[in-house]
Amino acid sequence: MTTRKSNAFYLLDEKVQKWIWRQGWNSLHDIQEEAVEPILNRKTDVIISSATASGKTEAAFLPIISYLTKNRFHGYQVLCVSPLKALINDQFRRIEDICKDVNIKVTPWHGDISGARKNRSFKQPSGILLITPESLESLFVNKGTELTSAFSELAFIVIDEFHSFIGTERGCQLQSLIHRLNTILKKDIPRIALSATLGDLDLAANYLRTESVYPCKIIESKTLKTDLRLQLKGYIISTPDLSNNQLTASKDIARDLFQVLRGSSNLIFANSRQNTEFYSDILTQQCVKSGVPNEFFPHHGNLSKEIRLEVEQRLQKGQLPTNAVCTMTLELGIDIGAVKSIAQIGSPHSVSGMRQRLGRSGRRGEPSILRIHISENEIDKNSNYIDKLRPELVQSIALINLLLKKWYEPPAINQLHLSTLIQQILSVICQYGGFHANQGWKLLCKNGFFRNIDSKIFAALLKILGEKNVINQDHDGTIVIGELGERIVDHYSFYAAFNTPDEYRLETGGKTLGTLPVNSPLSEGSYIIFAGKRWEVMSVDEEKKTIQLQHAIGGRVPKFSGQGMMVYDEIRKEMKNVLISDDHPRYLDKTAIRLLDEARYYFNHYKLENNTIVELGSDL
Repeated sequence: MTTRKSNAFYLLDEKVQKWIWRQGWNSLHDIQEEAVEPILNRKTDVIISSATASGKTEAAFLPIISYLTKNRFHGYQVLCVSPLKALINDQFRRIEDICKDVNIKVTPWHGDISGARKNRSFKQPSGILLITPESLESLFVNKGTELTSAFSELAFIVIDEFHSFIGTERGCQLQSLIHRLNTILKKDIPRIALSATLGDLDLAANYLRTESVYPCKIIESKTLKTDLRLQLKGYIISTPDLSNNQLTASKDIARDLFQVLRGSSNLIFANSRQNTEFYSDILTQQCVKSGVPNEFFPHHGNLSKEIRLEVEQRLQKGQLPTNAVCTMTLELGIDIGAVKSIAQIGSPHSVSGMRQRLGRSGRRGEPSILRIHISENEIDKNSNYIDKLRPELVQSIALINLLLKKWYEPPAINQLHLSTLIQQILSVICQYGGFHANQGWKLLCKNGFFRNIDSKIFAALLKILGEKNVINQDHDGTIVIGELGERIVDHYSFYAAFNTPDEYRLETGGKTLGTLPVNSPLSEGSYIIFAGKRWEVMSVDEEKKTIQLQHAIGGRVPKFSGQGMMVYDEIRKEMKNVLISDDHPRYLDKTAIRLLDEARYYFNHYKLENNTIVELGSDL
């Protein structure tokens, strides 16, 4: 099996060993070697942290499947929670391949899986269940009394892309659901977290399990590739490009992307859905003008799953050059095979996100390649002093500095998350039919995830919910769903711990292209760019929330919902260090050096090293 001695390999079930042989592996990766024994023993939680596509799924599931081959019981024995439906589909393909020879059932469960398939699975629960937090919430609400039987023999809880849950509403929701599952099962289940990027691993371990029932084994890859090639190109926008009212973009960036990337497979992260559509369109038009096949395709969350899957499969097959212009949808661990390089338009928002993206590039012994393209407005007498500090450029340099220092954002874990607590209150009422205030506080707060909520805050929250008719209290003190609460719980958006705006469905010739939020209205006869193509709006059905499109020559990118991401304080501190320094990183081109020099000039001109407040005329 291996060119070096592997004790862990021989702890695995023989059929799992044969599967490894068939893959032609020369050895287990270090994380796979270290994970086998603690997972098989089931006496500790486990965090596996390693780069994208380094075998984390196999590190967890090779020993899990080996355990299941010797311990077969009725019901779901593994609960694996993933943040994206696409990740579940990818996991299903990979895990089912291992399970075929050992006759272990693998069930994907999310919004795109048919109700009939879900019902069949729940009637005869078995093996491994792959699910999103929202679908798990739905099980609690709709099948609360049946969960004990379905999960009575649960042996493992796996959380994929763990870093995406830490400190978020979905993370709080998931932790609360796991605690509620432990409560009805009357036992604690070993937890396994998989993540490509974690800042403070000890903090992550505390977030994985807030109560000290199990120790935590932290497994971090020691074989991460450090060969990195960097380039940061600067662009000066003399006049804002007004060809699209929602975007100011440099056609020079698109020209460079076309010249450098065409003919190979790469990921182009554009930071927003608007930018994704804009650059997909302009690069596609460049292919048409050059008389070559199109190699540039958009990938973002508002596109239909069929369109996204086409791009993912084209990348996986690797038979044709494919450049995916994307948002964070391709940052997480969907298997898309190897890409030659990563292009970044505008500054990344986080060090961990940048590392995550880099993990997509440079496999099979090749170096990781990152090209960052930063555009800044030309300075004139009307320029804002913030623009003069060249924040996009300086932030990019700061992020690279911190990446090279191997610093990553620590998880944010001290927020109250009252909105998620309200959702969990309603979910628990649906699960049990009602509860007394003290019971709810003990379940969700005192013994549950929301431990920083004391009984007084909880009681005040219930009082407000009662005044709003979200909940009611019977004469015996039982708290039940109120009239407004029923409308909230009955809506599909209840299962998500984050806002899900109402959307129009975009269609052409009976095919769904994707969705647009209703706060981005379109009218008949208008022209849009969507799914990398140009369309005319033929009709808008307000009642059915559908928009019919046909191909057109003109188009403009529509508005999408969403907010910018917070930037961690340490990044801002490093930006100041960049401005104080006189060093010019070797990866900057001439324009980027000019922009950096301008930023440092104005930083010193306004004496910002020691002053945090600047008075400019009537502005402060």
